[in-house]
Amino acid sequence: MVEAATKDFLNYLQYQKRFSPLSLQSYSNDLSQFTTYLQQEYSGSGLSGLSHHHIRDYLAALFEKGLSARSVNRKLSTLKSYFKFLCRTGVLPLNPAQKVVGPKTKKTLPTFVDEGQMQKVFSELTFAEDFTGQRNRLIIDLLYQTGMRRAELLQLKVSDIDLYALQLKVLGKRNKERLLPFNLNLKNSIKHYLELKSAVGYKNDVLLVSTKDKALSAVALTKIVKDVLSQVTTASKKSPHVLRHSFATHLLNNGADINAVKELLGHTNLFTTQVYTHNSIEKLKKSYYQAHPRSGN
Repeated sequence: MVEAATKDFLNYLQYQKRFSPLSLQSYSNDLSQFTTYLQQEYSGSGLSGLSHHHIRDYLAALFEKGLSARSVNRKLSTLKSYFKFLCRTGVLPLNPAQKVVGPKTKKTLPTFVDEGQMQKVFSELTFAEDFTGQRNRLIIDLLYQTGMRRAELLQLKVSDIDLYALQLKVLGKRNKERLLPFNLNLKNSIKHYLELKSAVGYKNDVLLVSTKDKALSAVALTKIVKDVLSQVTTASKKSPHVLRHSFATHLLNNGADINAVKELLGHTNLFTTQVYTHNSIEKLKKSYYQAHPRSGN
């Protein structure tokens, strides 16, 4: 019964909610981990026998394993969605996760790379002139110049790029399409990369490919970004999402309209975009304390 219910839920996310493959995999992993826990700790307890006590015990076990409050909350969110679906479809009469409250998390500002450090990536770092080197440089440029998500970049096809109009089409969350502009320098980089890609005989329509002409994996792309950013910053986080944060923060720092940034990022709610204004405010505070004669410093 559990396996069938889980399959139905994942199908619902895929075909009705249109979740991305990466999101589906994340939900599947969370549910598999929860099911394994139930089998080990409460053997024989089916869905009908679940209560909020089981879920609280599971969250406590996650904490004992060293998971952060943020990670625990994400797994709890998966369970809440799962049991809500089961109640709506009549599998369960009551939602056992309804009474469960997640742990409090500290509000942190998005990590971003300084503008000067990003300039060093393109002006001082050396990328090999071969296919791999130019692909890696293009990855950084695309993420930083467009602010797209990792999943959006990985599924970007050559046919999604309009070199004449200087724009590309991405498929975001919930299969929402949006157009992102880019400049002439990035156009030339894309053209050069495509020439190298063709020269080595790669024909995959996905823009970013491995040396085996397969779509580049999320793990490989993340490693490439981390390796490059490690050469210009000592920040603890060096993920593709950090470049997305940098994109938004630098736009707002330089006077971009927040509604325009919201559209470029593909956010549904302006509140989600407003978190980046805090970075701008922190920068203003730093300038104030350093320069104003009455700032107390």
